[in-house]
Amino acid sequence: MSQARVPKILIISSDTGGGHRSAAAAIVAGVQKFWESDSYAVRVVRAVEESHAITDKLVRLYNWVLQNKQHWMKYLYWAVNRLRPETREFFQRRCIGFCKEIFEKWCPHVVVSVHPLTQHIFARVLRELHLADQIPLVTVVTDPCYGFWKGWACDDVRLYLVASEEARQQLIDYGVAADRIKVSGMPVHPKFDLPDERTAQAARTALGLDAEKFTVFVNAGWVGGGNIPEIFRELVRGELDVQAIFLAGRNDELRAEAEEIASHAKFPVKVIGYSEHVEQLMQAANVMISKLGGLTTFEALACRLPIIADATTPPMPQESGTVSLVARRGAGVLLERASDIVPTVRRLATDAKLYAQMRAATAGLAIPQSTRRIVEEIAALLPAHAISAEDEQAA
Repeated sequence: MSQARVPKILIISSDTGGGHRSAAAAIVAGVQKFWESDSYAVRVVRAVEESHAITDKLVRLYNWVLQNKQHWMKYLYWAVNRLRPETREFFQRRCIGFCKEIFEKWCPHVVVSVHPLTQHIFARVLRELHLADQIPLVTVVTDPCYGFWKGWACDDVRLYLVASEEARQQLIDYGVAADRIKVSGMPVHPKFDLPDERTAQAARTALGLDAEKFTVFVNAGWVGGGNIPEIFRELVRGELDVQAIFLAGRNDELRAEAEEIASHAKFPVKVIGYSEHVEQLMQAANVMISKLGGLTTFEALACRLPIIADATTPPMPQESGTVSLVARRGAGVLLERASDIVPTVRRLATDAKLYAQMRAATAGLAIPQSTRRIVEEIAALLPAHAISAEDEQAA
């Protein structure tokens, strides 16, 4: 049996923010954990930035705005939704050679997109290579609520997997047939789960923190920045009986700035740069301060971690539904002014009943075993020749 006949899954993503990257990693981990056979191969491609120098610059621009001018994001969202670059011949003509080369070199059996700018061009590649009927195109939507990018909607996607009924309705309103959409939950990495008290204490101890003390996780996200540095600056001025973890992401300047700010804090603070183990930081924490990206939110919910949501700048349009959901269901509070962070943290750290209610509220917001469901739906679409090849190898 040749390796070429092993069932192959191609995951299309991009590092615009950290959510799509996390979704791709979650699906890879889900395949490794839940795939019913030992026979499979998975490849992740950052298609937007790797396909052409122009699109790579657009990714860099997006991340710069996210990091430095968060209040501009609503204009960027409007422009992308209005101009629809994912459908434009200008971009597709420049990127399609790279995309075709992936197919010719790797020959996947199923293609899974976790990014709204990738469906249309890969659908075109499948059509031009006369593979549309043979290789299913699956989209896992990483925006969980109503109001997300129009780019997610594509007539050629065989199956959509979405986080909620809200997201399903948004696709229907964009013209996607209801029978091509299934509600599966968010693709959250299996490593994000509810820690018992011993695990939480061990995670704090590993960070050099007090195993027993109320712990605040200040999450600046994958790119680092936005409004979180200002909120952190306000936090460390407080007279609080807590300890804190600050995650700076891929932003060395922010890490240095945070270390300087932390040196004046009146309570212990651990500053961290980029980390591949965010689940350990969430498991060490009692509450997280963060911008509410879709994946970050549901990773925290999987860890039963209440959230203080950064609403000092109106949330990005595709994230506003998530912010409303978390606040409405009591799993988080909205921080509308940075100066409110100290009394907000103090209230959560001292009011055991309020904190217990918020923690309990996190349990009802996510679909259990969502990543397993996603993997099972992808496996069910494998073409017959890939499944028979798998069976032959097992025999």
